[in-house]
Amino acid sequence: MSMPRRAGGRAGHAPSLTGLAAERASGALLCDAGTVYLRDGQVVHAESPVAPGIEVLLTTGGRLTADNWREAVGRTGPDGGVGRFLVDSGRLSDAELEICHLGALFDAAYFALGHGSGPRGFQRGAAHWLGPVCAVGAVAVERETRRRGKLLDSLWPYPRVDTEPVVLRRPDGRAPAVTPRQRAVLALADGVRTPARIARELGRPAFHTLIDIRRLAAAGHVATPRPAGPERPGRPDPPARSGASAPPAADRGPAAAVFTDPDIDLLRRLRDALEATL
Repeated sequence: MSMPRRAGGRAGHAPSLTGLAAERASGALLCDAGTVYLRDGQVVHAESPVAPGIEVLLTTGGRLTADNWREAVGRTGPDGGVGRFLVDSGRLSDAELEICHLGALFDAAYFALGHGSGPRGFQRGAAHWLGPVCAVGAVAVERETRRRGKLLDSLWPYPRVDTEPVVLRRPDGRAPAVTPRQRAVLALADGVRTPARIARELGRPAFHTLIDIRRLAAAGHVATPRPAGPERPGRPDPPARSGASAPPAADRGPAAAVFTDPDIDLLRRLRDALEATL
């Protein structure tokens, strides 16, 4: 897919997402690892080279064919109506489009706003080619970005596994069995593919793939790259011995699997969308 159309003012001093929301700005917040699109101060889309776009989630995931997607893009061009065309032509229901859009939005926003990234400019008036689908408050997006970062650290606090090629290890007999989702990830772990590439080939959100990879690393199924120095002050290097290895005691236990402070508005939106298809 070609890069989105970016019309409007020139990129200037990088403001914050919440600052743009307060002034009800419309445009594209350009970040080191992606772009967040706003309309009237609300987040309407996000994209990142790390996260598979909505077109990948829909086509690789099997909901649309590549021909369906090419038709939608060809009929609408850069005018911002791809999403609406897919619904009006019967390719997707409103609920399906909204659910997939929200998944892609939060996935890309995590990499654009967190994960070592940050804002570097804002283009007023820029619009995304997908067109209007649904909008999310900036506070909710930032809260979800922070929650995701904390969740990954609770699973296995070595973020280099998120970006390095995924290397299989031979775990000892104590390693837990893998789930079907994790097995699909391991099938692509060839020491060359990165987590982002694996997510794209599977047609899954990148963040969900990172969850699988961190759990697999904690269980000893995939290797944890050794950094030149501690990845964070006071944090130990990952274990170097072969076999299954456990994360530091402070990061173990039920907290690693608990999703606290859920986004109630998002859950209601997803519920309503699902009910609309029944």
